[in-house]
Amino acid sequence: MTGVATMVTGVAVVAAAVVAVVVIRRRYLVVTVHGESMLPAYRPGERVLVRRTPAGALRAGQVVVLRGNSPPPQREALPPGMADLDRTAHARWIIKRVTAVPGDPIPRDTVPALRSAPGTRVPAGRLVVLGDNPLRSYDSRRSGYLAAERLYGVVLRKLGS
Repeated sequence: MTGVATMVTGVAVVAAAVVAVVVIRRRYLVVTVHGESMLPAYRPGERVLVRRTPAGALRAGQVVVLRGNSPPPQREALPPGMADLDRTAHARWIIKRVTAVPGDPIPRDTVPALRSAPGTRVPAGRLVVLGDNPLRSYDSRRSGYLAAERLYGVVLRKLGS
C-alpha cells in the first residue's frame, strides 16, 4: 500500500504543478519589445513581464500590451522622416502607455486624431494609448481610440536586466 500511496502522491504533485503552470500562463505573458516606439523606457530586444488585466482596472500612465491586429499604415501616408516607422500596429502585440481610459477627458491637445471626436469624455470600451517615442510610434495620435477588448494586460517589469 505504501507504493500505491507514494505513486498517488506523486501523481497529485505533478497534476498540481501542471495546473499551476496553466494558471500562470493564462495570467502572465512574456513579451519581447520590437521597434523603438517606447524608447527610452523600453528598448528593442528587452523582455517584459505582463499580467492579464481587465480594461476597467487601467489608469493613465500604465504601460500596457495590446493585440496589434489593425492594418499597417500606408507608406505614402507617413509624414516626412517616418519612412522606416516601426510598424507595430500590425504586430502580434503592441506596447504603449495609457493616456486616457473610459470616462477621462479626451486628450485632444496631444492626440490629433481625436481633435474632432464627439463628446468630452473617452467612451466606454475605448482607450487612448501613446508610444513614448512619438516619431517612431503608430498609436492613438494617428489611429484615434483603440478598442479596450484588444488589451492583454499591464507591464509589471523588465526581465533579465
